[in-house]
Amino acid sequence: MRILYRLKKDFYFKLKQINNFEQVVEKESLYFQHGKTTVYKHSRNVAYFSLYIAQKLENKFGVKFNYDNLIVGAFLHDLFLYDWHEADSTHRLHGFTHPITASINAKKMCNVDEDVVKIIKSHMWPLTITRIPKSREALLVCMADKIMATKEIIDNIKHVHKENKVIRKEYTKIS
Repeated sequence: MRILYRLKKDFYFKLKQINNFEQVVEKESLYFQHGKTTVYKHSRNVAYFSLYIAQKLENKFGVKFNYDNLIVGAFLHDLFLYDWHEADSTHRLHGFTHPITASINAKKMCNVDEDVVKIIKSHMWPLTITRIPKSREALLVCMADKIMATKEIIDNIKHVHKENKVIRKEYTKIS
């Protein structure tokens, strides 16, 4: 338990070191990613899960990671700053294009280095087939993103199912 507390404390300390962190949180909180999950929460989840897995891999197998790049790249991987659900022709290929948009925004807003840009640009592999993750950090963020997206979608389905159950129960009482 103490280890997880320390991990979270270190994680939030590192997040707050990102240039314009508060502005990123504010802007990402305006948009939704998977059901009811904001882009901010999704990005935070991916960053924390990436860190958690990286530490497990290091402790068990001695695999080394650049934790700063891992956390920053994971946290900023979806910094696209628009509602891709809106009917807009520029959003049609969101899955293919948002890594580039996010990397441009991360450079402008947060002054990230090229290693972080590469993590952001490759996080949608294999959909973006030519942008293969070329570092441990990029591969881990790519996998953590898929895992967290799946979890968030399943959680949303469970939530909708639970709401529908309540509605059916209320409807049955009325009838």
